[in-house]
Amino acid sequence: MTGVTARIVAVSNRKGGAGKTTTVVNLAGELAAGGGKVLVIDMDTQGHAAIGLGHQNQRGQSSVHHIFYQDGFTLSSAILPTATPGIDLIPADQEFESTNGSIDPLCLKEHLSSEPVIQQYQWILVDTPPSLDHILINALSAAHGVLIPFLPHHLSAEGIRQLLRLFYRVASRDNPQLKLLGLIPVMFDTRIRLHATVMQAMEKQFGLSRILHPVRADIRLAEAFMAGQPVRNYAPRSRGTEDYHLLAEQLPTIWKKIQHGEG
Repeated sequence: MTGVTARIVAVSNRKGGAGKTTTVVNLAGELAAGGGKVLVIDMDTQGHAAIGLGHQNQRGQSSVHHIFYQDGFTLSSAILPTATPGIDLIPADQEFESTNGSIDPLCLKEHLSSEPVIQQYQWILVDTPPSLDHILINALSAAHGVLIPFLPHHLSAEGIRQLLRLFYRVASRDNPQLKLLGLIPVMFDTRIRLHATVMQAMEKQFGLSRILHPVRADIRLAEAFMAGQPVRNYAPRSRGTEDYHLLAEQLPTIWKKIQHGEG
């Protein structure tokens, strides 16, 4: 992407409640703790990423969704610091309707490419809506890679297939550099037979190399989210912290494989 040095990751799933926002918040925490400067862009109008980062959504605040309907708007004017050093946030507009404003699939990409302030970030994590609309298409068109969190449930595969159909369409038409970084099992419990069965099916269908380090079920993740901070700050010795730390460590390796044409 011309003019952008940050690695842009869209975190997506066709189904709601699959751990997208929890993954965005906690990956951001781990990447920032490792010395990276991270920008979280919340494109899901539920606005939950802000809550997980300790920000109170306010009516009328500048948001990423302003790019679709306000001429002359800049993303940099919507950037907010968070309580976690190294993480900034561009919040969502909770009142935005996807049927309003521009439907240009490259709107977000063009803003990220043209605004110099974006160059300060090493990582940009985009929390996406579960709906298959132009907001999600914008996120995929702007991203270098996609992470797909999923619950170890039999219905998960269908949601992933629906998302991947859109993924391949965007990659072939609007964003040829787009890569699938991997699938992340969340709320995983080795003691539950169904979880193991679903994992085996996923590995068979999508390939073992596509399944990333699982995030185990941990109440600390929900507690940390409600406390408005990444779990590493709230409960540094928890399973959630360990799992997201290991997941964050995988990302640079995945990126190198992609750069060498292995992704």
